[in-house]
Amino acid sequence: MVVIGERIRKLRTEKRVTQEQLASFLCVTPQAVSRWEREGVYPSLDLLPGLARYFAVSVDYLLGVAERDFLNEAGENPAGMS
Repeated sequence: MVVIGERIRKLRTEKRVTQEQLASFLCVTPQAVSRWEREGVYPSLDLLPGLARYFAVSVDYLLGVAERDFLNEAGENPAGMS
């Protein structure tokens, strides 16, 4: 099961940013972020690394492949997992 929309919404609210702020960072529309969070559509593959960096998590976490694993400031998983 793909959980990316749910995880984007959770991470965004934890970070206390609006859909508009996240959209601006990713150069997409706020409507796109809204659709992702409602599971209507998924972000394009080229946006996943930016989303992961923005929230300091791995792409695997966003996709639901792994449980929450945070990245360090260099963008690497300190545990050596992806």
